[in-house]
Amino acid sequence: MLNSQRIFVDAVRKYCAAHGIGIEIRSQGWLIIMRRGASRHLAFGYDLGLNSAVAHRIANDKAATAEVLQTCGVACVAHSLFLSPKMNEYTPPQRSWEAMLALLRENPAGVVVKPNEGTSGDSVFKASTEPDLELAVHRIFSSSLGLSISPYVEIENEFRVVLLDHQPMVVYSKNRPAVTGDGRRSLLELALAATPAGQRSTVLPGMLGDLDRAALDAIVPAGQRRVLNWRHNLDSGAEPELLAQGEVRKACVEIAVQAAKAIGIRFGSVDVVQVDGAFKILEINSGVMMEALGRQHPDLVYAAYSAALDKVFD
Repeated sequence: MLNSQRIFVDAVRKYCAAHGIGIEIRSQGWLIIMRRGASRHLAFGYDLGLNSAVAHRIANDKAATAEVLQTCGVACVAHSLFLSPKMNEYTPPQRSWEAMLALLRENPAGVVVKPNEGTSGDSVFKASTEPDLELAVHRIFSSSLGLSISPYVEIENEFRVVLLDHQPMVVYSKNRPAVTGDGRRSLLELALAATPAGQRSTVLPGMLGDLDRAALDAIVPAGQRRVLNWRHNLDSGAEPELLAQGEVRKACVEIAVQAAKAIGIRFGSVDVVQVDGAFKILEINSGVMMEALGRQHPDLVYAAYSAALDKVFD
């Protein structure tokens, strides 16, 4: 999908047309210039410009977000920052590798290694051995100046809460692709049969990279459910499902609002995870991306962006 075809761009374009606001789409849809009278407003990527520069930078920094939340007493998944050796000239000696190994030893279930900045689940690795950790660190540092390491936890459910001035605009769960065994076919055969051809490029790579050949070829017992990816990322094949009113939705919104207040963000999406029944913050995004949800609920997505744009032009 071209940047100019994103639902975000379409939503801004429709809003401007309905409110008599001039609009220019630049940089292949990545930069949007809006004009009303003598005033001008910019949107970049998925950011409408409602957040302060500091809140934006903290939200995009996983380790910084975790530190702020911990300081404010908001339950979250810890993220530890490590800088690339390319930054050694600008930082004091850190003995990073020893600290990384210490985190691995402290977490027998493994750790998750990912770029400290970025979204969409790109270059996210689970490491349970020293060679796994070394390979993940090498891959990330080949393209990023910083990475974060968090304990691997068994996430029961993951949710996303889109907030505008601490009010929930959209709340949905991220449901990972899964198959149910029939006692005859292997995990790989079930996955191929259950995944539409158009989605295989997003669903299967994560599964193939995480499981060995024996696990892929093993027959899945009848009635047993197997998830195809340990990640809940929408870009890895997870499907959004709107969360109905109830205790779970209420708990997600409450902790998301606490997190947004802690870092001072006005418009953003907060990822909430459920671990051992407890709700914790995983990440915060200052750019609100709803492309996957927009394919199912475009009117809801347009309404959320319109409400944010009302704040921009109020």
